[in-house]
Amino acid sequence: MSRAFNFLLGLSLTISVLFLGLPIVAIFTRTAPGELIQQLGTEVAVDALLLSFKTSTIALGVILFVGTPAAYYLATRRFPGRNVVITVLELPLVLPPAVAGVGLLAALGTRGLLGGTLEVLGVRLPFTQAAVVVAVTFVASPFYLRQAIASFEAVDKNLLDAARTLGASPARTFIRVSIPLAATGLAAGATLAWARGLGEFGATILFAGSLQGVTQTAPLAIYDAFSVDVRTAQALGAVLILTSLGVLLTAKALTSWKHSKPKFAYRFGRSTST
Repeated sequence: MSRAFNFLLGLSLTISVLFLGLPIVAIFTRTAPGELIQQLGTEVAVDALLLSFKTSTIALGVILFVGTPAAYYLATRRFPGRNVVITVLELPLVLPPAVAGVGLLAALGTRGLLGGTLEVLGVRLPFTQAAVVVAVTFVASPFYLRQAIASFEAVDKNLLDAARTLGASPARTFIRVSIPLAATGLAAGATLAWARGLGEFGATILFAGSLQGVTQTAPLAIYDAFSVDVRTAQALGAVLILTSLGVLLTAKALTSWKHSKPKFAYRFGRSTST
């Protein structure tokens, strides 16, 4: 009975690995490495990759700047409606990408809720490169916020109280104590958010369009190239796979290091190992 159960477990694992890994491996086996590199030299591929890395990095900067204090507030305070606020922040995780794009158009489009206000200010977002950044920020920010909230909640509250007792202001405590102690988790969340932004498709194509060199990111270029030149689509796919793999391994390494590093007794302004 035990052998049969172990066989069933092993079979399930084998099916899972084959099902999830085979399509990824196939991209690299169907096209020779030299041909992949050659296809990456095309104007379409270069423009798409540069735009993807650029917009994802800008979006990550926005996410870190706004999301870090927001996550800290949610992690350190309890107030009526807190769970509702967290649910709203997490909702883009489960929204269909097309719905995210329609929502951005409904809110920020020319005829959207804020469209008139933006036009008065001279801002027109849809189908611009700024729209790509907005779409990426919308879909990627929950990945960082979830991790950031958990990381700040894991910080020993006694250390925060000690910093305040020693005369540190709330802002100084946040910058000098909370962020350094939660830094590993924040970095892991940031890498996942950046990778999610790099692969964004649905919200981007609806809100920003797919104009080469302007709004066409790598996922959009893959979609366009698939019906014209499958080799270019495979080359771009290979780059995104390798990039995503690197990001995933980085996030895992950061998480492992966080769990294995020695604990520190923190004194305001410096830390000493116990």
